[in-house]
Amino acid sequence: EYQKLRDAAIKIIRKIGVETGGSNIQFAVNPNNGRILAIEMNPRVSRSSALASKATGFPIAKIAAKLAIGYTLDEIPNDITKETMASFEPTIDYVVVKIPRFAFEKFPTADPILGTQMKSVGEVMAIGRTFEEALQKAIRSLEIGRYGLGANGKDKKPSREEIIHKLRFPQHDRIFYIKYAFEQGFTVDEVYKLTYIDPWFLNKIKKLIEFEKMLKELSKKYRFEEIPEEIIREAKRLGYSDKQLAYIFNIKEREVREIRKSKRIIPVYKMVDTCAAEFEAKTPYYYSTYEDENEAIPTKRKKIMILGSGPNRIGQGIEFDYCCVHAVLSLKEENYETIMVNCNPETVSTDYDTSDRLYFEPITVEDVMNIYENEKPEGILVQFGGQTPLNIAKELEEYGAKILGTSVDSIDIAEDRERFSELMKKLGIPQPAHGIAFSLEEAIEVARKIGYPILIRPSYVLGGRAMEIIYDEIMLKERITEAFDVSPEKPVLIDKFLDHAIEVEIDALCDGEDVYIGGIMEHIEEAGVHSGDSACVLPPISLPKEIIDKIVEYTRKISLALKVIGLINIQYAVKNNTVYVLEANPRASRTVPFVSKATGVPLAKIAAKLMIGKKLKDFGLKENLFPKHISVKESVFPFSKLPNVDPVLGPEMKSTGEVMGIDYDFGLAYYKAELGAGMRLPIKGNVLISVRDEDKEAIVNIASELENMGFKIYATEGTAKILKDNGINVDIVQKISQGRPNVIDMMINQKF
Repeated sequence: EYQKLRDAAIKIIRKIGVETGGSNIQFAVNPNNGRILAIEMNPRVSRSSALASKATGFPIAKIAAKLAIGYTLDEIPNDITKETMASFEPTIDYVVVKIPRFAFEKFPTADPILGTQMKSVGEVMAIGRTFEEALQKAIRSLEIGRYGLGANGKDKKPSREEIIHKLRFPQHDRIFYIKYAFEQGFTVDEVYKLTYIDPWFLNKIKKLIEFEKMLKELSKKYRFEEIPEEIIREAKRLGYSDKQLAYIFNIKEREVREIRKSKRIIPVYKMVDTCAAEFEAKTPYYYSTYEDENEAIPTKRKKIMILGSGPNRIGQGIEFDYCCVHAVLSLKEENYETIMVNCNPETVSTDYDTSDRLYFEPITVEDVMNIYENEKPEGILVQFGGQTPLNIAKELEEYGAKILGTSVDSIDIAEDRERFSELMKKLGIPQPAHGIAFSLEEAIEVARKIGYPILIRPSYVLGGRAMEIIYDEIMLKERITEAFDVSPEKPVLIDKFLDHAIEVEIDALCDGEDVYIGGIMEHIEEAGVHSGDSACVLPPISLPKEIIDKIVEYTRKISLALKVIGLINIQYAVKNNTVYVLEANPRASRTVPFVSKATGVPLAKIAAKLMIGKKLKDFGLKENLFPKHISVKESVFPFSKLPNVDPVLGPEMKSTGEVMGIDYDFGLAYYKAELGAGMRLPIKGNVLISVRDEDKEAIVNIASELENMGFKIYATEGTAKILKDNGINVDIVQKISQGRPNVIDMMINQKF
């Protein structure tokens, strides 16, 4: 079958006339009779080209570029072996599993059924010697609170009807329902008929369920240290994490690690070599497994480990990979050996030629410590990979790893609302009235004290997960449960919401003695829209000098008080000429690439050098808060892929990317950014206006300008009244509740 597909692919490429470069061909194979259909063919590299390149070590796009300028496959050497040519097709002696990362928690009204329209926002890849090992590693790479296929306290007890429904209609969590089905006595054939997933995969998953059941039986009779070495080794070969074993035997993860190491059950690292070990690989690109021979022999060079950001998702995307790659390049300039740890095949950080040594592994305490103990680096950089490395920084330090840059304690002060508030009081920096709550009762009490509207959010999350503006107690009771679910055992943060405030954001560098402000960004949307969704402009265009001076002063005070070594991002709100600090994050933020590109100063590169002991004065930087050109960042949203989702923006982040526009004029820079984001701005036609009572006064000037530009104005009744009172010609449109034809009818008829 494999050979038939290969032959068919070559025939299609030749018939289509692909002279050079990459192609992607999708087939369907009927498992009953082997009939093959070609579904589509793309004469270009595709999304799966990156995955295939990382899975095999064969750099498809790089080789396609050389073919395009006249080389032939037998003239291009294989980067990894340095001996074979690119005409040797890759052969592998390991198993690779890719799992997409979804964001349905951000879009509760979206249809969760998976079909022909792509809905994932990222993906992870895992490598193991068995399918079971690679599958469990991939699940724990996803960062969805799972550390493998079950055995982590997250399993549900669904009814038989729910299982059948979930198996028949694929959703992002179907793999867990396959597990529940086997636990409830479904046969492989029954699951196959509901899912049409090949029985080979189903049998492998069933093997894991049976092994977990066996471990649970053993846990009733024996302590973990009494379990025979071969059973623990087999568990590790099947991809079970220490966390899963700790859950089954009701002990701490650290105890599992110590017992396992005392029995000499430690992972070894194998090379990705493109040729199933037929030739010696020269590129250090590794994955872990539980066998005998370790191929990742550490060098004697001084070295530093950089933790990546895991799968792309809303709130944590390629901005952080940019920072990781810049850190690698910067440390190479200082003659450090760089060790990259990441599990995302879509990134530049997981290219085998970016860092000196690449470990394609999940970013968990267990996996990172295993690499740390093998490599023995001078320290770990956790500042560049977003929230993922920060969430495990404290545990890594407790396990004996050295964290470089800003201390774990300083990171905790910034994350811990009470400690941060204490620091702000000491520094005399205003914050919005706030409190914390561990229960609904406490939340109601805090809200009554500070007054509505309030902003609620879980602690230790990125991307505004479960963050919401609450206007009254009824709404609070309805919405706060999700915030507690997202960050269990951690408090929910409650802030007074500053309506109609202007948000301002700063990215800065600090070496513990001096502070360099990289850029000040003014948000174009008002407070209440997540910073990742808001358009912003650098330099600020509407803030008076005294406000900017105050922001600069507060930034220096906070950075030095937190003893930041490296990057810090601080968010402010300006209301009634008072500057309030909203939050400080002593790490790389998602705006670092934007600020670096807007100013020409490579912030992430400099930050990496500060973390190894250099000082800001070594770089001769001159602060330039007001460059001559204006840069605008605009967000890109996935609403076209998720038609049932409310596109109204709020404090929970929804964007999946961003673009940038540059000009000497703000209007043109903003326009370029809108064009880059795919927004085609009309220059004639009709405009529908319908706003809340509190926004009615503010809309008058906008409507007047649109009318002067030749647009015809339509408005709903209340808005139309105030526009007419101000001399604007307006046609009234009925709301849905007022009869037909209404707003929806006019949209369907393309009136606007």
